[in-house]
Amino acid sequence: MQKDLDELLEKKVQEALDGDVRTREYGLKARVVDGWVTVSGVVDTLAEKEQAQKIAAVPGVRGVRSAVAVSTDGAVRDEDVEFEVSEELRASGVNPHHIGVKSVRGVVYLTGLADSPAEIEMARAAAAKARGVKEVVCQVKLLPPGGYDEEDLTAIFHHQVNNDREDEGEARLF
Repeated sequence: MQKDLDELLEKKVQEALDGDVRTREYGLKARVVDGWVTVSGVVDTLAEKEQAQKIAAVPGVRGVRSAVAVSTDGAVRDEDVEFEVSEELRASGVNPHHIGVKSVRGVVYLTGLADSPAEIEMARAAAAKARGVKEVVCQVKLLPPGGYDEEDLTAIFHHQVNNDREDEGEARLF
């Protein structure tokens, strides 16, 4: 009985992956065991990997495990990843003066202060779209109501350093 149910779920998940314009070109494969789906294959970005997991969560599935790899075409330098993420942040409307980017072997760290939880999520989603990103670690915090707390000298220092860099035309780094 469970085997029949798994086969039916596997067919539904595979049809969903093959039928979605965002995942069909990758030829992702689904396997179902005891109601748990494992999606495998290779995609270009972390955002596509996350999308495949969402698509695979069809009704009746107990959970989704990802064995999807994010591919890079050749060697990708951290500087290139940082540039790509910065471009995605700007394109998505995230204030570049609020959020900084650092990449270490494809793991992107977002740091800084944001005006709202929506800006934080927008930044995370934008970073996941960039090529070469394997994981996004979001360390962005919400800006306190009314701006910086005058007691927080570290925040004031970082804010001033970033303003000085902006005045000099330098990119904001953390």
